[in-house]
Amino acid sequence: MKITVTLNGKTRTSDVEPRLLLIHYLREEAGLTGPHIGCETSLCGACTVEVDGKAVKSCAMFAVQADGRNVLTIEGLAANGTLHPVQEAFWNEHALQCGFCTPGMIMASKQLLERNPNPTEDEIRHGIDGNLCRCTGYQHIVNAVKAAASKMGA
Repeated sequence: MKITVTLNGKTRTSDVEPRLLLIHYLREEAGLTGPHIGCETSLCGACTVEVDGKAVKSCAMFAVQADGRNVLTIEGLAANGTLHPVQEAFWNEHALQCGFCTPGMIMASKQLLERNPNPTEDEIRHGIDGNLCRCTGYQHIVNAVKAAASKMGA
């Protein structure tokens, strides 16, 4: 089945199997390995991307469902060599260890801050609760989201 997707700002047409998951399309067809395959049951959030501005778990969506839509992955977040404020905050606040969850966590945090530019710590924890991290203990991630909120609000 032929699909056309605007992927990180560039239009891409591909012929895909109707049952191909979006995560596999992104990684295997488009060569974008930022979104990770974790649980493949939509529980861990490592595969989180944006589809038409909404954070989605790409392991729970077929590629054909992205036909005609805008998909943004972690690779498309930085602009002109400048990190997005959430990416920069994760770097500065040491909000990653192994890095496996980081792309999905950043994408979820970006959407959280777009919806709520000044979240409390509880709202941050609730906003990222669909994304699991086995390494950091979450406090550095919460600190990064707070720092990004501060920078984005400035």
